[in-house]
Amino acid sequence: MQTRPAGIVTLTLNPALDLATTTAQVAPTHKLRCGPVQRFPGGGGINVARVLHRLGSDVEAWTLAGGAAGAQMGALLAAEGVATRLHPIAGDTRENLSVVETSTGREFRFVLPGPDVTPDEWQALLTDLTALMPEPGAERAAPPATRWWVASGSLPPGLPDTIYADLAHAARRQGVRLALDTSGPALAAALQAGVALVKPSLRELRELLQQPLEGPADWHRVAMSLVQQGQAEVVALSLGEQGALLATPGGTWQAPALPTVAQHGTTGAGDCFLAALVWALDRGDAPPEALRWGIAAGAAALQSPGTSLAATADVQRLVAQVPTPTAL
Repeated sequence: MQTRPAGIVTLTLNPALDLATTTAQVAPTHKLRCGPVQRFPGGGGINVARVLHRLGSDVEAWTLAGGAAGAQMGALLAAEGVATRLHPIAGDTRENLSVVETSTGREFRFVLPGPDVTPDEWQALLTDLTALMPEPGAERAAPPATRWWVASGSLPPGLPDTIYADLAHAARRQGVRLALDTSGPALAAALQAGVALVKPSLRELRELLQQPLEGPADWHRVAMSLVQQGQAEVVALSLGEQGALLATPGGTWQAPALPTVAQHGTTGAGDCFLAALVWALDRGDAPPEALRWGIAAGAAALQSPGTSLAATADVQRLVAQVPTPTAL
């Protein structure tokens, strides 16, 4: 185990052991004979860490984990070579199931809520994380070793909606940039605290703002309002088949999605997008170029089964096909 955090640390508070399989047709009542099962370590931050590792980032995945599923999740991450810190909890890590109906290509995703997590279990993780950083306010001869925290995924039962807001305050004290991908009240609270980067989907942003957000003008308006109000330095709005929009203090850009067919479902595409975006920004790419990498990684994920996620070769091949983002 490293004595200090990596350059990028991902945080997953509600991880999962993801199971993926296929069946010819989904129908009620009948036994559905499935193909071989594949198992992957899952949860938003874990998926982000797996892709960052493939892209060559100095990344470490921090996660709460418990029970046999948690242990298997850790073993799978180790097999991929992803540096990991499993923080123990009393409950059992959840399992999720993804089933692709081969007759239609439709994907059915069964997502369980996760174990109850106590505030003390979360606080232990946060205490360990901040203990490895320089003391707030202390003079630093060099920038902190950790540049980004990437928190991604839902909250497990038992934790308050203010958890990510608390993390945002801690990141600011430690001089670390926080990238966040979550939804609902937890997202709303974190935005009030202010984050470096937020990646909502269009559906999540509609639900958050209770607005229809019907076209590019609305997307640009609300994304820039989050930036101008100090709720996020960068807003990466994923638009599904319509690509993505990136808003920063220096401007707003939109890039279309690549015409890629989802051969094995769409699980993990958003996590791949976020991973490549942070990777590119961390290495100093301009926002439009970082957006191109995010689009490429999201498209690459659609070519991989289950949550095996984007392959590096696919990302590198597809990025050349992403048009130069349009300035809005």
